[in-house]
Amino acid sequence: MVCVRTGRALPSLDRSSRYRQGMCCDRTPSLAEGQGVPPSWLHSAGPIVFRPASGRTQVLVPSAVPDPRDLGTAAAAAAPTGRFAARTAGMTASEIRALFAVASRPEVVSLAGGMPNLAALPLDALASEVGELVAAEGQTALQYGSAQGTPALREQICEVMRLEGINADPSDVVVTVGSQMALDLITRIYCDPGDVVLAEGPSYVGALGSFAAYQARVVHIEMDAHGLVPSLLRSALESLARQGITPKFLYTIPNFHNPAGVTLAVERRPEILEICASYGVAVVEDNPYGLLGFSGTIYPALRSLDRDVVYLGSFSKTFASGLRVGWALVPPAVRDRLVLAAESATLCPPTFNQMIVSRYLQTQDWQSQIKTFTEAYRERRDAMLSALETYLPPGCSWNVPDGGFYVWLTVPEGVDTKAMLPRAVTARVAYASGTGFYADGYGSRQLRLSFCYPTPERITEGVRRLAGVLTAELDVMRTFGVPTRAASLKPGPGAPSPDTA
Repeated sequence: MVCVRTGRALPSLDRSSRYRQGMCCDRTPSLAEGQGVPPSWLHSAGPIVFRPASGRTQVLVPSAVPDPRDLGTAAAAAAPTGRFAARTAGMTASEIRALFAVASRPEVVSLAGGMPNLAALPLDALASEVGELVAAEGQTALQYGSAQGTPALREQICEVMRLEGINADPSDVVVTVGSQMALDLITRIYCDPGDVVLAEGPSYVGALGSFAAYQARVVHIEMDAHGLVPSLLRSALESLARQGITPKFLYTIPNFHNPAGVTLAVERRPEILEICASYGVAVVEDNPYGLLGFSGTIYPALRSLDRDVVYLGSFSKTFASGLRVGWALVPPAVRDRLVLAAESATLCPPTFNQMIVSRYLQTQDWQSQIKTFTEAYRERRDAMLSALETYLPPGCSWNVPDGGFYVWLTVPEGVDTKAMLPRAVTARVAYASGTGFYADGYGSRQLRLSFCYPTPERITEGVRRLAGVLTAELDVMRTFGVPTRAASLKPGPGAPSPDTA
C-alpha cells in the first residue's frame, strides 16, 4: 500500500478484514506517524479509505486540509494563501454579509438590496419569445459569439442611448456581463497599483471593490443636494497636482445616485467636464438609473456633451438583472484595449442572453415598460418618505430622490449604523450601512434604504421597525453617554454583492 499524501509504502493490510474496498478504517496515529503523516491531517480529514489499485491498496483521505504548521517553512510558503497576489489584500468580504443571509428570511423586511422589482414584466410574453428564440435561432443563440457583443444588440443599445442625447456608433459599444464587468475592465486597463481614482463620496460599493482589487487609491469628492460640487472637485485636483499626482479618471453616477439618491444639476455638468479636461483626467459615467426618473425628465448624459467620456450602461435596472447584460460606450482609442481585456476575462458575453434582450427590445414596448417600472418605484418611494416622516426620531435627515432606488439617511451624532445593524436584523429589518460606500471608513452616521423591491406596506413596516431600533440606540446614549461605535470593524467597503448593488 502507498499513502497518496507521502508516496511511502504502508504495512500490508488483510483485505478480508473490514478494510475491504470502499470501507473505512479507524484513524491510526501510530501508523500515520510511522509513515510521516502529521497527526493533524487525521483530525481534519474524515475517514481514511482503502481501495485496490494495481495490486496495491492506496490510502485516500478525502477533504483533508494540511495545517501549514505541519509542513515546514518551504511547504508552508507554498500553501494556497501564500501564493495569492498582493492585490488580493484589497478583496475583503463585508462584515455585514453574513447578516444579509439572515435578512433574506421572509420575516425580515430588507431595505438593503438593490434588486429591481420584476413583477411588472410581461413574463408570459417573454417565455414565448425565449421558446421561439431557441426554436428558430438556437444554434446561434447557444454558440460562442463575438467578444464585443452581437451587432444587433449593439445597434439597439445605441437607440436606447439616444434617449439621453447620445449619438453613438455601434462599433464603439462593447457588451459586457453587466455594467459591473465593464467597470472592472475599465479599471483594469486604466489603473496600476497606487494610481488615484476620484469618486463621489459616498459611491457605489461595487466600484470601490473594483478599485481596491486593482490597488487604486480612491479620493472622494463630496456632494450636496445637487450632486458633485465643482469647486470641491477643482480643489481636490489642485491639491493632487501639487503632489505631482494626476488621477486616472473621475468615476461618477450623475443620475439618481447610488447610494445618495441625488442627481447632478444640469448646469454643473459642463463645468465638471471642463475641470476634468483641464487637469487631463478622464471621466467614467455610470448611468444604470438614468431612465428611471419619477418626473418623466431624462437628463442629458455627460457622454452627450463630450465624446471622450466613457459611458457605462445596463439592462439590469430597466429590464432583467439576472440576464447580466451591460455595456460600455468608449472612445475608439479605448475600444480595442477594452475588447482585448473583455476577451481575456470571459471570451465573450453570453450570446443567448444578448439575443433575449434583443428580442425584448424588438418585440415589446420597452419604453412603456420602463414607465410602468417608474410608477411602481414612485409609489414605493412615497411610502418610504411618508414612513420616515411618521416614525423616525428627531435628529434624522434624508434626501428626496426624484428617481432610482434609494434614500440616503443620516442619523443623530453618536449612532454608528454599522454597529447598529445586528440589532436591526434582530428586530427583523435590514439596511446597508454607510461605511460600505466609502473607501476611507467615513459614513458611520449614514445608511442606505432601498425602496425598489418591497411592497409599500412592507416598506412602511420596515421603517417602523428601524425607528424602534434607532430610538433604542438613542436611549442607550442618553442613559450611558456612550456612542454606539463599532471600533473593531475594518473601515471601507467590502466586496460587492447583490445586497449592496
